[in-house]
Amino acid sequence: MFALSTRKIMIKKSFSYIGISFLNFLSLLPLPFLYVIAKGGYLFIYYIFGYRKLVVRENLRNSFPRKSLKEIIALEKTFFKYFADLIVEVVKLSHMSESELLKRVKFNNLDLVENYLNNGQSVLACTGHYGNWELGMVALGLKLKSTAYVIYKPLSNTVFDQWLYKIRTGTSNFFIPMRQTLRSIASTRTKTTMYCFAGDQTPIKDEARVWIDFLNQPTPVLQGIEKIALQTNRPVIYFNMQLVRKGYYEVDCYLVAEKPAETKEGEITTRNFKLLEEIINKHPAYWLWSHRRWKHKPENTK
Repeated sequence: MFALSTRKIMIKKSFSYIGISFLNFLSLLPLPFLYVIAKGGYLFIYYIFGYRKLVVRENLRNSFPRKSLKEIIALEKTFFKYFADLIVEVVKLSHMSESELLKRVKFNNLDLVENYLNNGQSVLACTGHYGNWELGMVALGLKLKSTAYVIYKPLSNTVFDQWLYKIRTGTSNFFIPMRQTLRSIASTRTKTTMYCFAGDQTPIKDEARVWIDFLNQPTPVLQGIEKIALQTNRPVIYFNMQLVRKGYYEVDCYLVAEKPAETKEGEITTRNFKLLEEIINKHPAYWLWSHRRWKHKPENTK
């Protein structure tokens, strides 16, 4: 039994390495050509493979109950087209020059963050899985003089996780596994840093204790960034990344709380999700709808 299990793991790893080799080859191709491939990828993902199609449709229908089925399907298709573009953009990151990256991601008011950091004040930053957050975080590492620590959830596939980790840390960013957040903050408390969080992660079932109304449905939320903000009194900034045109983005920085210690319990979390909800409602297609964001339900809901 042990030998059979080991053999399955080795086979899975072998296929993973083959997949990585193929992705590395694709990353050498020009991005315009990769977008042509993405069109074919969209047709395969949406019409043939049907990757999480039911999940996306359910999420959209529950989030926008006033939209007709025709509108939901149109939005669903737009999401999958963008999702295919997002994949090739991430693949291209491993062979994208710094100058090209900075052309593709423009930070409009990063001085809001830099003013705190230049004065020796550490900052907490929050964003969601909206737009190409991977592209944005890598570009941020080129723009900031201070070190950015990005909190992430490792992939279950260790081979792909290592590949993506190498891409993510191609600039000056440090990526910290979610479970090591507090340890990392404690070890860097004497340094001027910015810790970045994806605030729309889904808690595991046992940690789904705090619920808010988000996109017309009860939603469990993580309060990690708020707890850290209250303990450290570091200003909280929200990064809003918007698609300007294919492959080009702009990022606006919003001040969520300058003095977290003066906020009420739950206020920072509510503000972050309120901002994300407003962003999604304006241009819904660019959020990660394929994520099982509402797989947990309140205990009093059947």
